[in-house]
Amino acid sequence: MSGFDKTARRLRLCFVGWGAIAGRVAELLADRQPAGVEIAAVAVRDAGRERARIPAGARPIAGPADLAGLDIDMVIEAAGRPAVAIWGEAALRHCGSFVISSTSAFTDEALLERLIAVAREAGSRVVVPPGALGGMDALAAAAVLPLDEVVHTIIKPPRAWQGTRAADLVDLDALSECTTFFTGAARQAAGEFPQNANVAVISALAGIGLDRTLIELVADPALSRNCHRLRVSLGS
Repeated sequence: MSGFDKTARRLRLCFVGWGAIAGRVAELLADRQPAGVEIAAVAVRDAGRERARIPAGARPIAGPADLAGLDIDMVIEAAGRPAVAIWGEAALRHCGSFVISSTSAFTDEALLERLIAVAREAGSRVVVPPGALGGMDALAAAAVLPLDEVVHTIIKPPRAWQGTRAADLVDLDALSECTTFFTGAARQAAGEFPQNANVAVISALAGIGLDRTLIELVADPALSRNCHRLRVSLGS
């Protein structure tokens, strides 16, 4: 049967953090008005302070324990790397899915293993969305083969690297040509550039892992937007 079943239960979302990412998703949901989705809760540092942009009907909560009894289906982390460890276990025990935007948290292998174990125990899911990357399904499928190499090149305008360790490695203001300033494993790239190389973890987890996936970070003054290039080599 086509169309939305009005008797079906609505998908209840909780956002951890209410910054640019969460706000934009809320705008898209409001514009498209999916009948089966509602923002039921928002986790913020000060749950008692009024925030005009939080959707009407969304309950402000202050800590992971507040998830109990809210009947949340999906918790979406949009608050930065520390929030993954703080909220992860409670989200997986009280809700169906925990969606992670700050994937650089998974450079901590123990954290990743712990959350996967909790998800298995609770029957819930750890969800790593592809974000800006396309083709992750193809990479994941190829990963069952004996891959020799996965190289993920992240290319951004110099201004996008300002405020990161890139500024210590190269003079971003003086660049006149495309410059590679970092080459290393995905674990190192995401650890040293957590705001700009989160996607390194996504391609690594989809492919051959954080320590075997090679990341190249590039500043290109000719670009006006971010670009990604993946190169995969099959084993013989």
